[in-house]
Amino acid sequence: MLKIVSVTAQTVFVCATPSLVPGADFDGSKPLLRATIDAHFCDVGEVCYRTLPTILGAPQFIRINFAKKAVVGPQRPTEIQHMEPSDGHVLLQGTELGYTWSVALDTKTSAMSTTPVNREDVFVLFGSYTPF
Repeated sequence: MLKIVSVTAQTVFVCATPSLVPGADFDGSKPLLRATIDAHFCDVGEVCYRTLPTILGAPQFIRINFAKKAVVGPQRPTEIQHMEPSDGHVLLQGTELGYTWSVALDTKTSAMSTTPVNREDVFVLFGSYTPF
């Protein structure tokens, strides 16, 4: 369980990356605040389980700074290496601490999902975001 909390805390920090503000409100000039609501954790050969993000060590809130292309958590910023807007959503990707992460943001509903992954673990996080 300690491994899960440690790995998850690091991964969730990186992965908890919200993106664009819904619809016409988003122009890239406003940062976003993301809140993680639900979390799932999977290990190779194990059954995935659902839990609260705080149990996995995920920060409750993460900021996205588009001007600096960074996801900013309580410990350090993480670079957004790839950003791809599409019809109705925006995809973000990056790497940190041995994990690759992807974030999908729904620009119409403000919903988001994040998946940090390495060769041993997968985290799936769900939440929402708002401009601040």
